[in-house]
Amino acid sequence: MSKLVAKSNTPDHEGNVLRITPESAGWTYVGFEVYTLQAGQRLHRQTGEQEACVVLLSGKASVITRHTGWEAIGQRLDVFEKIPPYSVYVPAADFYEIEALTAVELAVCTAPGKGRRDARLIAPEAVGIERRGAGNIERLVHNILPEDQPADSLLVVEVFTPEGNWSSYPPHKHDVENLPHESFLEETYYHKINDPRGFALQRVYTDDRSLDETILVKSGDAVLVPRGYHPVSAPPGYELYYLNVMAGPVRTWKFANDPDHAWVMEHKLAARR
Repeated sequence: MSKLVAKSNTPDHEGNVLRITPESAGWTYVGFEVYTLQAGQRLHRQTGEQEACVVLLSGKASVITRHTGWEAIGQRLDVFEKIPPYSVYVPAADFYEIEALTAVELAVCTAPGKGRRDARLIAPEAVGIERRGAGNIERLVHNILPEDQPADSLLVVEVFTPEGNWSSYPPHKHDVENLPHESFLEETYYHKINDPRGFALQRVYTDDRSLDETILVKSGDAVLVPRGYHPVSAPPGYELYYLNVMAGPVRTWKFANDPDHAWVMEHKLAARR
């Protein structure tokens, strides 16, 4: 199996099904976990030197942090309802406790934090919604924690790719600290597919092809992108969801398209006009 793939497992005693740490990934910034909790189950975590964005993928829960809390948040029972999620931002030197009110799937996105911010609810109405691309590279984007919203390191976004479409396309990368043109960001993709029989394909490759892998993705898989371009394909018949977490030394998303394929976006947009 590719070292760029982390697969979901049977829930442990805390409900954890997937865990990526900087140590396991061999990088510096991004951590990512997924939990499935049953109604009444609780999860308690200290953030330490990390900030966290807890994304309620599905189900309803109550969340408390050191100074505040929110009762009965959550409105979608499945990510493919395609409505924005509830999320909670938790700074470093804080804690969060989650009580599941229904069956819950949640993602915990982490990166280095400075602890200078307050914990806050990111309600669905605060999530920016956009459609990127055109034709068979169009996708629906929910900007959960974009760079124009306060955080120390984290950038968090979820994307819905229709069946038969490509996403993260044209292929782009953000693996060089060359601002204002490109930023260095590690990234994870947590994939969900609307049918257990389905699959997706993701390629991760560099200009010199020192890294060049094409990965078969099943629902519940996470793909690590330490560097390089990283397009995704959703085959006919299967809708694809993914949750992206990015972080690096500077909290900004500046990317470079693969020059061999950059023309595709202009061609698609011109066709739509």
